[in-house]
Amino acid sequence: MIRLEGVRKSYRGPGEVLAGIDLELAPGRPVAVVGTNGSGKSTLLRIVAGCSAPSAGAVTGRPPVVGFLPGQFPASTRMPAGAYLRRMAAVHGVPDADTTSLLEELGFTGVLGAPVSQLSTGNAQKVGLTQALSCRPALLVLDEPWTALDVRAAAALDHRLAAEAARGAMIIVTDHGGRADGLPGALVMRMAAGVLTADVMAGRRDPGHSVIELRCPGAPADALRGLPPVGESWFGPGRLTVRVPADRGDALLAAALAGGCSVLGVWRESAS
Repeated sequence: MIRLEGVRKSYRGPGEVLAGIDLELAPGRPVAVVGTNGSGKSTLLRIVAGCSAPSAGAVTGRPPVVGFLPGQFPASTRMPAGAYLRRMAAVHGVPDADTTSLLEELGFTGVLGAPVSQLSTGNAQKVGLTQALSCRPALLVLDEPWTALDVRAAAALDHRLAAEAARGAMIIVTDHGGRADGLPGALVMRMAAGVLTADVMAGRRDPGHSVIELRCPGAPADALRGLPPVGESWFGPGRLTVRVPADRGDALLAAALAGGCSVLGVWRESAS
């Protein structure tokens, strides 16, 4: 278990960014930190990961290997993506890390021989996630890990984080989209003005709805019968459009893809 006791962080310009943080990270229970930009979330994660030292207070129990995805992944590097992953695996002490399967799981579509700086934002994020996850760390520290991910990659990351928690990893993530609420057993904390408290709205927020447009083999009506229940549906020439609560969208997409459908588009409707 990792404990943060009275952790403070101050900078000469902004002043105090963290105002006495007490937090425990337990194996198998993800912690999601939410809050506005500039509230201190990224500073907290850098301290948990060991990349920054607190101005006061203490962090105890940090394991020797930490899987860390910073909020600003170094996408400016001219190093080829494959070489970058090999170097990071060596740094983590796992030169035989299986990065290929993780990249495939996340749906990486870039070229491993290309510099990271030439990858799309989404593919660069997948490289960053792969270097953090492939070392099978006891502690995962991920700053906005769903940023720039497509629907399938975001769902794959959800499944991977659930699996990491199940094997007993300690996990802390920041999240601005409410997605971390769905992690099994997640403890959601809110950062405001450098103070961390339990998020009283966790689990109560209306996730809104997703509208998903599919092209499926056979008649759209037949395809619909093979999917989980939906709120509304529309048929078009060779197309099926459905509307579901956003927190059920990933399950529907997985069923649609398993049934041979292709995804034409996904739109998020915010809660009113």
